[in-house]
Amino acid sequence: MKITGPNGTGSATGPKGARPTGASGFKLPAMGDSAAAAPSAGVNRTAGVMGVDALLALQDVGGPLERKRRAVRRAGRILDVLDEVKLALLDGGLSLGQLDRLRRAVRDERDLTDDPGLEGVLDEIELRAAVEIAKLEQAAQAA
Repeated sequence: MKITGPNGTGSATGPKGARPTGASGFKLPAMGDSAAAAPSAGVNRTAGVMGVDALLALQDVGGPLERKRRAVRRAGRILDVLDEVKLALLDGGLSLGQLDRLRRAVRDERDLTDDPGLEGVLDEIELRAAVEIAKLEQAAQAA
């Protein structure tokens, strides 16, 4: 295409030395030739499903960075609950619900860790929560 000015265009011509149609060697099957098209369609469907399965498997495994990100998120949850318990203890308004939430958070984390040091810390937190729950239950029975 030749542009001669701001609004002018010339006639459109193909590139020089262009190959005639069909010279590339690429040929689509005829509409009535379903036997040639059927096997390739089956392979494409299977390959698509296998690709999705592989992608889902990769997302489940995650890399070391993703595992660390999840661990930090879980640790943040435990720290938030511990902070709530600390503030409630200082205010004198600690409830069984807060302590139960702490026990559940610790129990969830324990299932996902292999570190003996972290398990020791989780044991201490769980023990302290159990002591506080026993105190609250004893105070409720006395009242």
